[in-house]
Amino acid sequence: MLLIKKHYFIGIILGSLFSQVVWSNQVFRTEDLQGRITYSDKPAAGSIPVEISVSTNTHHRSLHQVASVYDGDTIVLKNGDRVRLLGINTPEIESRFRVDEPGGIAAKMWLKEQLENKKVYLEYDQEKLDRYKRLLAHLYLPSGKHLNAALIEKGFAAVNIIPPNLRHTKKLIQAQQQAEKQALGIWSMPLYQPRPLTQITRENKGWQRYIGKPESIKRNRKYSRLIFNEQTDVRIANDSLYLFPALESYLGKSIEIRGWVSRSKNKYSILIHHPSALILR
Repeated sequence: MLLIKKHYFIGIILGSLFSQVVWSNQVFRTEDLQGRITYSDKPAAGSIPVEISVSTNTHHRSLHQVASVYDGDTIVLKNGDRVRLLGINTPEIESRFRVDEPGGIAAKMWLKEQLENKKVYLEYDQEKLDRYKRLLAHLYLPSGKHLNAALIEKGFAAVNIIPPNLRHTKKLIQAQQQAEKQALGIWSMPLYQPRPLTQITRENKGWQRYIGKPESIKRNRKYSRLIFNEQTDVRIANDSLYLFPALESYLGKSIEIRGWVSRSKNKYSILIHHPSALILR
């Protein structure tokens, strides 16, 4: 029986066993009363089937005509499809629903210079559409320039990894580390500097950076939560825990949290999808 603990990257491990082939199979996820999660190739009482796919083939790219650039991380194709750039987030521009954020116009103008009325290659990952029916893709110029990574390298964007789309994660994180080190773009702007988690208020909007020390862990069927105080927690979907180290390793340590704050009454929570948004300080 194949048994894999939750803190291992399942796709990588299984992929190494079947290199040079396209492999697709089903494993079963089981959670015990203590919240421990295991994966097996055999079903057990209470287990949930999970589809795991690994491919070592070259990623397919398709060429499209760009009609316009909506903002720093969204474009519109000539056929009317909207495309959201995978793995990144740029500050918002002004619209009917939100005010502009520092750095949003600069990101849009740079991407517009690269793309508008030009052709671009789209490379998809595991999940091709988001909840708004936008295509999710990595963008490449005919020259081979990877625009998602370039936006991060220049400080126009921050890394925003959301499983199951994990392609190029290492490359994007390395680009961000370099941009941070050089204090490029958003990394030099006051709005995006880290603040103590105790300063969260209902006025805090958009992508933020906070620093705090988690005190305990709470779990339910859907989420595991790092509890920082009575009002604030960080929540991680249990299905994504295999990407993270043991949550106990965060307890009592200074952590920078990157993401969007949600509020319910007087309690605040930040949903984290990937360990790149939880940084030990």
